[in-house]
Formats: sequence, C-alpha cells, structure tokens
Amino acid sequence: MATSPDISSPYRRIEDSLEEQAMDPNTKKSSKKLTLIPLIFLIYFEVSGGPYGEEPAVKAAGPLFALLGFLIFPFIWSIPEALITAELATAYPGNGGYVIWADQAFGPFWGSLMGSWKFLSGSINNAAYPVLCAEYVKQVFPVLGHGLPRVLAISTSTVLLSFLNYTGLTIVGWVAVAIGIVSLLPFLLMAMISIPRIRPKRWGSTGQKGVKKDWNLFFNTLFWNLNFWDNASTLAGEVENPQKTFPKALLSAGIITCLGYLIPLLAATGSLTVDQNRWDEGFLADAAGMIAGQWLKFWVGLGSVLSAVGLFEAQLSSSSFQLEGMANLGFLPAFFACRSKWFNTPWVGIFVSSLLTLGVSFMDFTDIISSANFLYSLGMLLEFSAFIWLRRKYPNLKRPYKVPLGIRGLVVMCLVPAGFVIFVMVISKPIVFIMSGGLTLFGVLFYFFMNLCKTRGYIKFNIKETATGEQVVEGQ
Repeated sequence: MATSPDISSPYRRIEDSLEEQAMDPNTKKSSKKLTLIPLIFLIYFEVSGGPYGEEPAVKAAGPLFALLGFLIFPFIWSIPEALITAELATAYPGNGGYVIWADQAFGPFWGSLMGSWKFLSGSINNAAYPVLCAEYVKQVFPVLGHGLPRVLAISTSTVLLSFLNYTGLTIVGWVAVAIGIVSLLPFLLMAMISIPRIRPKRWGSTGQKGVKKDWNLFFNTLFWNLNFWDNASTLAGEVENPQKTFPKALLSAGIITCLGYLIPLLAATGSLTVDQNRWDEGFLADAAGMIAGQWLKFWVGLGSVLSAVGLFEAQLSSSSFQLEGMANLGFLPAFFACRSKWFNTPWVGIFVSSLLTLGVSFMDFTDIISSANFLYSLGMLLEFSAFIWLRRKYPNLKRPYKVPLGIRGLVVMCLVPAGFVIFVMVISKPIVFIMSGGLTLFGVLFYFFMNLCKTRGYIKFNIKETATGEQVVEGQ
C-alpha cells in the first residue's frame, strides 16, 4: 500500500511546474487568481444562485413539503458532498478535480468516464440558465416567452456570456460577487415587507385538494437546486492557497445557499394563498409583485437575469477548466490545455462547452434538469466510491482538510446521499434513461478512441512523469 503523497499523486508534477511558473518573476500571468470572497460566490453560483427555480417544488408537493425539502435536503446531500469536496480538493489541488480523484482511486478508465459524465452533465445543466432567465423575463416582457424573440434571446445571451467567461476568472469572480449581492437583495426586501401578512398555518399546507403530488418533479427540483458542490474543485489550480481557502469558501457558500432558498419560500408561502398550479418557474417574480408591487416584481425579474449570468459563468468556468485539467493529465488532446494569450483562459474548453450548451438550450426545462441530474448522479456514485477508496488506499496522504470520520463513518455518511441519488435515477422518465445511456456509451467509446489516438500518434497528448520518473501518456 502506497503511503507517499507523491506516489499517489503523479499529476502533481504538472501542477508543481505551473506553480513554479506562477512564482517566476518573468511569468506575466499567474495561474493563482481566485481569493476567498470571489470563490465563495463562484461556489454559490455553481450550486444555487438564488431561489430562482425552486418554485416547482411547491407546485409538485405543496408548501410544507417544499419547506421541509429545502430544510432537510442540505443535511442529506449538500453537507456530505461539500465535505468530500473540501477533503479531496485540498488533497489534490489541480484543475482536473473529480477526474483526478477517480483516476487516483480506480485508474484512467474511470477517471475518463468521470470526466465525461461530469462535463456532459455540467454543459447540459448550463443550458437551463438562459431558459430559466427567459421564463422570468417574460413575466415583465411577454414577447420573449415564445417564438423567434425567445430563440434570439437565448442564443444571444449564451454567446455574450461565453465571451464574458473568456475574459478571465478574476473578472468572472468579482462579477459573481456583485451579481450575488444585487440578486439576493429583492428577496430580503420581499421577506421584510411580507412579515405583517404572514400566517404560519399556511406553511403547514400539504397542497390543495385535487392537485396530484408529482414526486419526480419535487425531488429533481431539490436535487437540481442543491447539487454541483464539487464543480468548484476543477478550479482548485486557480485558487490562491486552496488548502485553507476551499473549506472556508464551501462553508460560507453553504450558509448563503440555504438561507437564499428558505427566506423567500417562507415569505411567499406564508403571506400568499394562490392556486398551487401557478408555482412554475418564474412565479417568485409574481409573488414579489403581489407582496410589494410592480417595482419589486421588476427587480426580481432583473435579479433572475443577473443570477442566470452568475450561474452560467460559474458552470462554464468549471467545465472549461475541467477540460484543461484533463488535457494536462493526458485524457484529452494537448490543445485543450491551450490558454488565451490575452486573458490566460482555456479558450478551447470555453468554446466546446458553450457549443454543447447552446445545442441543448431549446429542450424542455424539466427534461434539461432531469438529464443533467441523471448524468451527475452517475458521477456522484463514482465520486463517493473514490472518496472512500482513497482513504483506504492512501491513508497517509497529506490531507490539509480531513473529514473527522473513519472508514465506517465515511461509508455511513455516503450511504444516505447515495441512496437518494439512486432514488432520483430510478424515478426518471424513460427518455432520460435513453439519453443518459447513450451519453454514457459515448463516454466509454471516447476513452478507447483517445487511447487509439495516443498509441498511433494521431494527436498530440501531454506527457507526464510517474513518481519513479518514467514518462507515460495518461490513460494508457
């Protein structure tokens, strides 16, 4: 059994060389750019971005179950996932993130498949944000709700937001801070204004008579609104002092996320009695108008646009840096590691991610989040397994942050969210099974195709050294 961090982490030679370049006075641009505050809000936007999109939970199961879901689910899912991310991102602080974890635990095939699942789920998930934004904006500008104006709005916003991401993490990080503050303010105002109208008994409603519970929609809404905590791990190579910064950022983002969901939900369900079927995406804008007037409805609509920008930017950053990390590990051709000379961003990853996102932007919103959830669930099951196996395989690996549990405790901690993941997958629609199965098959074939290209020399791949000094191409 290996006990040396160097043996368990051959990828570190690449990361160490990047750190040396960052410290070199002759190097114009440092790869270490993200500090604590921008990282907090990038994680916040990876996961949440505000209460926009939580409304279907009320429509599916009523106010009581929606409130319980957003109160309990963070303990079932979010906290375990955040703890795993904190431990592994600080132990393996490279841009490959979860790809590195699966590779180190089970080998290159599983590292590559993890990369496929997570990248595809992230890019598909990113397509939901322009759609969600359009759902809110049409409350103020109905013309954007259908037809050519809707298509143009979604396409144009995708292209412009991709260019913003191209300008670099420094800009994206601080834009996320500003957007986070501005988009949360209207809900704080809504909550304060609603206090005189709140009737606590409304919170206990399990839904109006005649409305059938839709548990598929309910659990997918919870899952979609509270997952992707580990996505920020693909930015670890860009974070200043990740060993100390990541745990603090994850904790802070977790608190903001939970309060950001519960406060508006408590305000709207406690102060309004409306048809349960009205709780579609975008209803919180209407609720704000009912509680405070059109001015707040407009602000919530504007906040949804800003939140969609933050969500899109955070997810695109994660996906593009993941592809760069996979290229540095040899899973993808070397050109995926190319960075822009102007902004030092992985422009190939940004382009590929944006192209895929645009391609699925016109699917039904529910189908988008269901497909993203299924692929993400497959990746999470592998991530739970890798987390436990790495503890067993490399017990002496340096872990700047370590979950204070033994192997048995970790198994118990992972069993509950793993069971929920399996449940979410089982209740998926047939079309989601078909899409996810096809994309998984693509990931498997892609791994063997990349290996063929390596052995035949069709495409250039990055070479790295093992701990013994032998040069290898990752994945062979």
